[in-house]
Amino acid sequence: MNAVIEARDLTKRYGSARGVEDLDFDVEAGAIFGFLGPNGAGKSTTIRTMLDFQRPTHGTVRLLGLDSRRDSVAVHRRTGYLPGELQLFPKLTGRDHVDAFTRARGSPRRTTAQELIERFGIELDRPVRELSKGNRQKVGLLLAFMHDPELLVLDEPTAGLDPLMQEEFQALLGEVADAGRTVFLSSHSLDEVQRVATSVALIRDGRLVVTDTIANLQQQAPVRISLGFAAPVDPDEFRHLPGVRDARADGTRLELSVVGSVDAVVKHAARHDTRQMTARPADLEDLFRRYYVTGTDAETTTPGGRAEDGS
Repeated sequence: MNAVIEARDLTKRYGSARGVEDLDFDVEAGAIFGFLGPNGAGKSTTIRTMLDFQRPTHGTVRLLGLDSRRDSVAVHRRTGYLPGELQLFPKLTGRDHVDAFTRARGSPRRTTAQELIERFGIELDRPVRELSKGNRQKVGLLLAFMHDPELLVLDEPTAGLDPLMQEEFQALLGEVADAGRTVFLSSHSLDEVQRVATSVALIRDGRLVVTDTIANLQQQAPVRISLGFAAPVDPDEFRHLPGVRDARADGTRLELSVVGSVDAVVKHAARHDTRQMTARPADLEDLFRRYYVTGTDAETTTPGGRAEDGS
């Protein structure tokens, strides 16, 4: 598959202030690429630099086979963009915005626009200053999607949308990917990303700390096992077992975090009078918490499991 986005050593500094440092990632055609990180990690800086709204300190980006700086006009025509801080013209209606964007792109209005208007219940005939945040966000989604772009760059796209509209939006992303178009989805919500993304990168303090497919990361994510015994059991018995990352006792109950096979845990538990055992399926939340909640350093991994220096 061809890479729709290729970032190499992408760096943006603001004087002595941190922006982003030495970002390397590829986004393949037809992928939904989740770009995760806490607020202030550098997600929006990456997007603005990638789309040539600001110049990089050094490094390069190619989008759709084109140089992001030299060919920025052509890139923008083929890209749909929804910024994290959506700014619309307050006195204009949604319809005015649609007409203006259609003229600016030099393309006829597509049937996609009307389909999106009906699907999301988009209000077009009131000045946007009178709209709620959620309804303004719907206008922004319409402007990003309506020209059937080859690449969609979406920064916190579900902000302000109610749960039903969030589900509808996720369904739309699936349809876009099925049609062979590519989505770069920036979000601080792991739950949102893991529902729709095929691969993901996590940025912390301006640096990428992990890049991999969702499937590979789920294999690394811990399973939470809860064991209930007839009498208290020393958690140290389990801490040395293969795959056990954490073991904590609470009376007669033992809580374990296990990566990979749970066979050793099950066999060891059978040595005791075990009354109950429950397991919560592997979830990326536990894996990612150590990257950007606890601040634990980790190797950066790329699809296929190849490790790179994350420093």
